[in-house]
Amino acid sequence: ADNVGDNVGDVAGMSSDLFGSFAESTCAALVIAASAADMRDAGWSALLFPATISAAGIVICMLCSFVATHVHPVKSKAEVEPALKLQLILTSILSVVSSIFLAYWLLPAEFTLKGVAQATFTATPGNVAICVSGGCLGGLAIGLVTEYYTSHSYAPVREVAMSCKTGGAATNIIYGLALGYLSAIVPVFILSGIIFTAFTLCDTYGVALAALGMLSTLATGLTIDGYGPVCDNAGGIAEMSEMEEEVRECTDALDAAGNTTAAIGKGFAIGSAALVSLALYGAFVVRLGIDTGVNVLEPLTFSFLLLGAMLPYWFSAMTMKSVGEAAGAMVTEVKRQFAEDSRLMAGTAPKDVVAAGRDKCIKISTEASLREMVAPSALVMLAPLVAGTFFGVYAVFGLLTGGLVSGVQLAISMSNTGGAWDNAKKFIEQKLSDDPELKKGKGTDVHKAAVVGDTVGDPLKDTSGPALNI
Repeated sequence: ADNVGDNVGDVAGMSSDLFGSFAESTCAALVIAASAADMRDAGWSALLFPATISAAGIVICMLCSFVATHVHPVKSKAEVEPALKLQLILTSILSVVSSIFLAYWLLPAEFTLKGVAQATFTATPGNVAICVSGGCLGGLAIGLVTEYYTSHSYAPVREVAMSCKTGGAATNIIYGLALGYLSAIVPVFILSGIIFTAFTLCDTYGVALAALGMLSTLATGLTIDGYGPVCDNAGGIAEMSEMEEEVRECTDALDAAGNTTAAIGKGFAIGSAALVSLALYGAFVVRLGIDTGVNVLEPLTFSFLLLGAMLPYWFSAMTMKSVGEAAGAMVTEVKRQFAEDSRLMAGTAPKDVVAAGRDKCIKISTEASLREMVAPSALVMLAPLVAGTFFGVYAVFGLLTGGLVSGVQLAISMSNTGGAWDNAKKFIEQKLSDDPELKKGKGTDVHKAAVVGDTVGDPLKDTSGPALNI
């Protein structure tokens, strides 16, 4: 069941999230461009400039994949994380270069677009290139910051692991939550800088292009994100088939690197989702013909801004509780199976009995995931509809703004907290610490405290955090 969950959660779920952001940012940029006479007069090459960023990114990511397989192949466990990080850095740099070339090649020397902060504004290929490049490099920076806070190669995760020794599960939870809150500071500064620069140069068109720039390395981002669940599943297969201990140790080491790369992927997803939300918000305002901006100090708008800031917490509470209920149902089922058939615990049960029990657990988790997501999904879809229907469009403006502002920081802290707890556990299990108590590995009170943190972190990093992006 855990292996199936890794596939649908960390691969299919994250891929659909990033693909959605990719499509939405492209649509927002195309809508804004198509509303300007200068862009229509310049022809298809100018109108479809956002799509060429995506196309160039696919080619660049494909070519850079050969670096890890042929130019600089991985020869030891310690080289896994650097190799994946090198992929991300190379693709980001080349994407910046290609975006500058495409901007000067496809766009007119000067063009006028409709905006939100101002009725119209004039932009140049240089302005556009800065927006795209800022998004691309900002995404890289967010990925590297995420790595720092979630990899056991650095101090923050090691502090979390050490806290398991000093105060058990309680201090582990405290340190992990503090790490998550701290990890949101730099990414929010980066996103704020990207938004300010893009908005100043090209208004909402610039924000949409910055989101596309951040997602131009999508192919590589998905690759390093998918690496984590592949290694995790390999470890699960090795454990279930009772392979040698050294095999499990190797897969655990690879899985630890995979947890970090998965967290980097989530960082990209959260950052791009923030930019995409703002871009779609801008396109919404442009299509409504509002060219005087939105005043958040209007009583109705400010009231709904507070309500919008509350929605991510309401949504997260519902999804986290759903995970707890589904997990409880599965534990109850496993206990029932062990109580009814002692051969399962002894490892002597027939294959058909084992398969039937496994299928039952998978069915419980699958049905629970579909059933429990009805209410959170309804909350997200109905909130703006109700606000717009009964209170008007300015209530929707406040609701969307509040949800964006609080959702970004909550998603970052949740994702990084869960990743840090997971890798703190791996740090103890692999006996990488110089501390005598941490070097004892599995089975100790320190390890049990780390397992508690990892268990709490799973719904944060795998359910509520990523779901907030969507």
